[in-house]
Amino acid sequence: MIILQLFLTFAFIGAFSFGGGYAMLPLIQEEVVYNYHWLSIQQFSDILAIAEMTPGPIAINTATYVGYKIAGVTGSTAATIGVVLPSFVIILTLAGIVLKNKDNPFFQGAFSGLRPVVVALVVGAAVLLGKEIIINYQSLLLTIGALGIITLTKMHPVLVIISFGLLGMLL
Repeated sequence: MIILQLFLTFAFIGAFSFGGGYAMLPLIQEEVVYNYHWLSIQQFSDILAIAEMTPGPIAINTATYVGYKIAGVTGSTAATIGVVLPSFVIILTLAGIVLKNKDNPFFQGAFSGLRPVVVALVVGAAVLLGKEIIINYQSLLLTIGALGIITLTKMHPVLVIISFGLLGMLL
């Protein structure tokens, strides 16, 4: 049954993705596009664009949109609960332990080791997505331009999204 499969897939993603929504994107892409073939890479990229522009965490928005695309409102609900539930359970379970041991050198060491992994997961998501989206000089120039504006200016991300959406329409 597709609803159970959506729930279990996104629960797996939620349980084994650390570092927030952007770090989840490579695993979501792997499962949704390559393992289950629920979406093409183009459809996945379009969903990511919508998920990025809407309020809320990108992983939850992506799960919601993917679930809806696959199985309507019920699929959307199953995927969203699936991606959120593991984190909710883990946080409830570990919150007390972490707070009691926050000054423990082993805990501090573990978190020091995890932080670079999170950066690598986010960069990995960008590289994987970039391979599929940057298909010509125009998309490469748009990517470099947006990255330059985001990293070198204090322009609000929403303005960058709107500006490059309009620029894309003009081109």
